[in-house]
Amino acid sequence: MLDAFVTGLLLVFEWPAIGFLFLGVFIGIWLGAIPGLGGIIGLVLLLPFTFGMEPISAFALLLGMFAVTSTSDTIASVMLGIPGTAASQATILDGYPLAKQGKAARAFGAAFTVSAFGGVFGALILAASLPLILPIILAFNSPELFMLGVLGLAMVGSLSGGSMLKGLTVACLGILLSTIGYADMVAIPRFYFGTDYLIDDLPLIPVVLGLFAIPELMELAIRNTSISRTARQQSGDGGMFEGIKDAFRHWWLATRCAAIGTYVGMLPGLGAAIVDWIAYGHAVQSAKDKSKFGQGDIRGVIAPEAANNATRGGSLIPTVAFGIPGSLGTAILLGALLIQGLRPGPDMLTDELHVTFSMVWAIVVANIAAAVLLMFLSKQVAKVAFLPGHLLVPGVILFVFMGAWLGGASLGDWITCIVMGLVGFVMKRGGWPRPPLILALILGSIMENAFQLSIRAYGGIDWLWNRPIVLIIMALIAITIFLAARGIAGSKRAGAESPETGEGAERNPMISLPFAILMFVLFVWSLIESHGWPNSVKQFPMTAALPGALMVLFVIYQDGRSYLQEIREYGSFGRAWSHTAENVVFGRAAIFFGYLIAMLLIMLVIGQKLALPLFMAVYLIRWGKYDWRIALSYAAGGWVVLVGFYDRIMSLFWHTAWLTNWLPDVLPSWLPAWLFV
Repeated sequence: MLDAFVTGLLLVFEWPAIGFLFLGVFIGIWLGAIPGLGGIIGLVLLLPFTFGMEPISAFALLLGMFAVTSTSDTIASVMLGIPGTAASQATILDGYPLAKQGKAARAFGAAFTVSAFGGVFGALILAASLPLILPIILAFNSPELFMLGVLGLAMVGSLSGGSMLKGLTVACLGILLSTIGYADMVAIPRFYFGTDYLIDDLPLIPVVLGLFAIPELMELAIRNTSISRTARQQSGDGGMFEGIKDAFRHWWLATRCAAIGTYVGMLPGLGAAIVDWIAYGHAVQSAKDKSKFGQGDIRGVIAPEAANNATRGGSLIPTVAFGIPGSLGTAILLGALLIQGLRPGPDMLTDELHVTFSMVWAIVVANIAAAVLLMFLSKQVAKVAFLPGHLLVPGVILFVFMGAWLGGASLGDWITCIVMGLVGFVMKRGGWPRPPLILALILGSIMENAFQLSIRAYGGIDWLWNRPIVLIIMALIAITIFLAARGIAGSKRAGAESPETGEGAERNPMISLPFAILMFVLFVWSLIESHGWPNSVKQFPMTAALPGALMVLFVIYQDGRSYLQEIREYGSFGRAWSHTAENVVFGRAAIFFGYLIAMLLIMLVIGQKLALPLFMAVYLIRWGKYDWRIALSYAAGGWVVLVGFYDRIMSLFWHTAWLTNWLPDVLPSWLPAWLFV
């Protein structure tokens, strides 16, 4: 085994494997930093280039790219409050508040240091424990996977925001949304409103980008402020080296979270989706002082970043050793194995062990290289936090809407993005945490499949109390909820004021109460709608809707009291609403959404390649009050990105606009139509 371990290392450093590895690292940094792209898109783009390559070089390219997207996705999470990938959701809770405090460089320093450590630690621990992993993986069947999903939802629901009830209710809403489309066991469509767009499922990427990106960009636009709310000179101990010191100060936390990431990452289907929340929950529950979490605590960046990088090595094991891909990314890697003539199974742990170790070493080297490169770049990237918001909004809008388009190249993706942007704005202003909805949407189909398989395999729900690992996970769920409830109750007894920053921290009962009532109506309607379906089709929607309806009733009671108190305080409903509308800048928010809807409608006429640059120019001139020369130059840059990257490199399918029908016929023969439509 030691010989294979060393041979795998030497193979990675041979030419041309090392060259392909660094090429993959550069591509991965770029793809991870842009919201909506990520490792899956990179694997799809690079896989055709591996035909005819040697196995070591092919996997150096693919793994070099795939391993570092969970490092560079920190950039969007910290700078914009947008999860760059599903594995960086928890990072936004403390990373984005740090950027608002002018300490983005500190967050990057800590994140990139522990990302490198997590990737290396995870891969090496994985290599050392290869002989022991078989019983661990085989011990997790469908009941354990289902309960592990519930644990992840309990973690995020109870740890994001000041109201645990709101967090858990939003998790139930996310589970309900995940049931849109065909059921797993019987081909009966659910909650699809007769539209082909929803008959499969609700696409994840437009939901994530709309829910997180649009409200944050709208705030930059409305308040005409930079990401950082403090001047660069006032940011204090916010430098990159301070973040590196933080990583070493909290080395024991990083080590524990890297171990969590390694072993949770082995679980097919669940690892990458929940590991950052399990690590974040561990950091909160093991901390003596919990008061700063959600407001810019560096430990809230260190824990998830150490864990999510360690999952890359862990997720590779069930794919290589058993041919069980745990995610779409590892499914593509499984295809790459077969293309190279390698058969997943015992041979990869015996005769081909040196190839397996070369994959592990590729992940190690890629993580170190990416961390070093990003350290050099992070100081420049952090300066973006001090740029005027109006210069950031149009460019990020381009990547957000094109990221949404990548999901299914459908008009519905843009509509979903805008609608979820409105929902995200209401949730943010009403104090409803958004991360539970996204995690539940990711886990919903996985949990439903595990739930149905468990019922069929064990003839009911007896597995809830006769499987030891299930009982252990149930105990962890109870402890998580108990500790979170005790922490919130302790804060109230101490008279501590709710923080003004952080996810789910705002208190606007005039917005929160109507949203709670709407959720209650949605839960009740879904119960009525699903009543006549077969058991296997209605069980999971009802499992989410019933507790969701009960919990939201308590929220309605609490918000109702605050709502009446607000009216009494201001003397009338009109005055109370005027105060709330002024506080959340409701009028300017409506105008911003008007700009986005106008862009959507204009796109139907002239197409995306012209509509997005037009939005950029109009926004900068009319909203940002910039000179037309600056606006046109900015728009021209956006057009180059659309045509050069999305059209020529990615070969996207574009929406067929009205202009497409006649423009190619009137253009001169030397001017290609793909420049415009």
